[in-house]
Amino acid sequence: MSKRRKTYFEVAMEKGYSRRDFMKLGAMMAAFMGLESSMVGQITKAMEKAVRIPIIWLHGQECTCCSESFIRSSHPLVADILLDLVSLDYTETLMAAAGHQAEKSLTDTMKNYHGKYLLTVEGSVPTKEQGVYCCIGGKTFEDIVQEAAEGAKAVIAWGSCASNGCVQSAKPNPTGATPIHKIIKGKPIINVPGCPPIAEVMAGVVVHLLTFDRIPELDRLNRPKAFYSRRVHDTCYRRPNFDAGLFVESFDDENAKKGYCLYKMGCKGPVTYNACGVIKWNNGVSFPIQSGHPCIGCSEENFWDNGGFYKRLPNFPGFGIESNADKVGLGLGVATGVGIAAHAVVTNIRKRKLIADGECEQNDVES
Repeated sequence: MSKRRKTYFEVAMEKGYSRRDFMKLGAMMAAFMGLESSMVGQITKAMEKAVRIPIIWLHGQECTCCSESFIRSSHPLVADILLDLVSLDYTETLMAAAGHQAEKSLTDTMKNYHGKYLLTVEGSVPTKEQGVYCCIGGKTFEDIVQEAAEGAKAVIAWGSCASNGCVQSAKPNPTGATPIHKIIKGKPIINVPGCPPIAEVMAGVVVHLLTFDRIPELDRLNRPKAFYSRRVHDTCYRRPNFDAGLFVESFDDENAKKGYCLYKMGCKGPVTYNACGVIKWNNGVSFPIQSGHPCIGCSEENFWDNGGFYKRLPNFPGFGIESNADKVGLGLGVATGVGIAAHAVVTNIRKRKLIADGECEQNDVES
């Protein structure tokens, strides 16, 4: 008989957090997920009453940066409650158990919570040479993933390795590294890409599942729209410099010191969908572009093979081919001028028509 699992609220109280702290967590999660403030109560209530979701967290071909990101969340309750409870089930990196005891924890969770647990996978799956490039306890990682997925309620692919293959699948891909969605079929799969993904984004996905008992709305790449619906370019504080045609030409020039746009330095923000510019990193104080480095597009497929990190994009949606980035601001300025002139012409024609129709007096037009 399995021991009753405590709710998130009960664990928070045991750890010395106040109800006020718990409400702040609910408010933060609602904001990150793009929900109305009225949803804070529903999120908090769900975490008060619902027992925690059993989670099996597997590791394949990866560097463990997703786990590292999660445990360094800016909000203490995220790591202290969500991750602490996750580690009680099965995660090779963080659990206290080892050897046969660890494997028993895995099999017990799959048996006792069949159809109720979440399977989260960090890392890609090697498929060449019968999967010998990643074996645990005498089993290939592919076999372990398939076995764990059979009784899972849903599957979350943490990070770019699990979501799209990341560096392991870069050409020539010697191990046949493959993302989770190409291995597991017939299960709801949520991709949470990034190298690594933002800790609060990872927490938001778990909290959504807990609150609404269903997977969040996903885009065509199975990414949660709450976090991957906008381009980094659209939420970047340097965007006005792009529009004005003000660009960094080299990492040590005066333009870099002034915080001009990093487009010429190979920034992939215009074709990358992620919440980096909104949620940010390190307690919400910065993200790569703010630190002076161009976005490398780590949440997009094949980003390692897409022309190099510091090579300028030839084109991107919304602006077409930019043969000369220096003319972007000038071109937009000319377009604005043309728009003003066109508006004046249309307005003049409209007024003349009104005069001809007798609907306004000449002095009204001239005033």
